[in-house]
Amino acid sequence: MATKHEKILKYIEELPVGWKISVRQIAKDLNVSEGTAYRAIKEAESRGYVSTIERVGTIRIQQKRKENIEKLTFAEVVNIVEGQVLGGKGGLHKTLNKFVIGAMEVDAMMRYTEAGNLLIVGNRTKAQEYALRAGAAVLITGGFDTEERVKRLANELDLPVISTSYDTFTVATIINRAIFDQLIKKEILLVEDILIPKEKSFYLLDGDRVERWFELNKQSNHTRFPVIDDNGKVVGVVTSKDVLNADRKTKIEKIMSKQPITTNAKTSVAAASHKMIWEGIEILPVVDEDNRFQGLISRQDVLKALHTNQRQPHVGERIDDIIASQLELADQEKGEFVYKFTITPQMTNVHGSLSTAVLTSVIVESANRVLHLTKKRDIIVESLTTYFIKPIQLDQTIEVQPKILELGRKFGKMEVEVFHEGMIVSKAVMMFQIIDR
Repeated sequence: MATKHEKILKYIEELPVGWKISVRQIAKDLNVSEGTAYRAIKEAESRGYVSTIERVGTIRIQQKRKENIEKLTFAEVVNIVEGQVLGGKGGLHKTLNKFVIGAMEVDAMMRYTEAGNLLIVGNRTKAQEYALRAGAAVLITGGFDTEERVKRLANELDLPVISTSYDTFTVATIINRAIFDQLIKKEILLVEDILIPKEKSFYLLDGDRVERWFELNKQSNHTRFPVIDDNGKVVGVVTSKDVLNADRKTKIEKIMSKQPITTNAKTSVAAASHKMIWEGIEILPVVDEDNRFQGLISRQDVLKALHTNQRQPHVGERIDDIIASQLELADQEKGEFVYKFTITPQMTNVHGSLSTAVLTSVIVESANRVLHLTKKRDIIVESLTTYFIKPIQLDQTIEVQPKILELGRKFGKMEVEVFHEGMIVSKAVMMFQIIDR
């Protein structure tokens, strides 16, 4: 039986795109408290099919598919530029495919303005009107208002006219930044991307008997299975240790371990991988916010997905990507490795020295590379102790020398020394777990 929260989410999801959503109205329509309605609306917003805009309210928007996540809705643009909607509120749910900066004559400007565009322009009423008639929304910079006829046209065409106090250059910069951030989000693998759905998963019911575990073990070769109750909630987990000395007629609920480790669909695959390796488990149940079973991820699929993702071309460049691209192998002799790294402006702190966070990333990246090159394995850092001996300035080049101190089957210890012009400037000792690919 669905909870009130789930009923509200389903109700919101079935509303037409562009519909205005009110906490009070949903509470009244579904006979729930306003607090329950508010929580469900916030959940819908986090799922990407509702957007809240200051002075406008909450509206149902088109939920974006992951491969098109770099497209922003006009509702998101309003929030990004801290804007005010002057007209065309009915079109806030629509997505923009390109923005055009109106810094030329109107006729020339219109040659570049098409339906689905966003024209960024100042207090130029004629250009605003022409853009709306071409099917484009309008973003007015400098905090200007516009004429009533432009607002009426925007309402007729359901094309937003937005005003922001920022100048044109700032607006273009922050919209570009938002799209760039969306591209990075697009590249991040989530659990939902590799999830084995419930209907294709192996699991036990709390009323099953131990003999059912052996049947599933034979079918799947897994030794760990989640246990769900009549409401579809994960209530436990059963492993080979639990059934070892149990009678085959014993009910699963009598031997299962309660409060099992789970994850949710929006967790990153990297985080789920860390959890599985850290706990030494082969499968991880995926649940929703009400702990209802949605499916499984396996350790093998997680590692395979991470390995495949590393080979994909990336569009949004993260700070770790920049560090990795600038860390170069300078010398390799008798099993010892030396990496070179040059300090660029984005790597520095307010004093113009290499940021401690960046230096830590450089140390971890170099250690990971050494183990990958020598043992074909990757690592998860358990602990890292770093000694900062001397600040490293902008434009200087450092040498990073990782050395393996101990290496077992599952764990290892490494020392990393950092030099500048032959002088040691930092030293680190790390403990790590080893990931077999």
